[in-house]
Amino acid sequence: MEMNTQDYLKKALLDTQEQVRDFMNYAEQVDDKELSKCFKEFAETEGLQAQKLQKHIDRLK
Repeated sequence: MEMNTQDYLKKALLDTQEQVRDFMNYAEQVDDKELSKCFKEFAETEGLQAQKLQKHIDRLK
């Protein structure tokens, strides 16, 4: 199946959203507070990327 720009954006968005969920889960599961904070920061960064991807998806509709 051939993918187009919209398909790539949607796949990237889903992957990024999954990373956000994973990092938040890691932050809740680890005992080390410093590492937990680090995972939360990773989740926030991924969340910002997800927002940018969503804007591009909306723009191309």
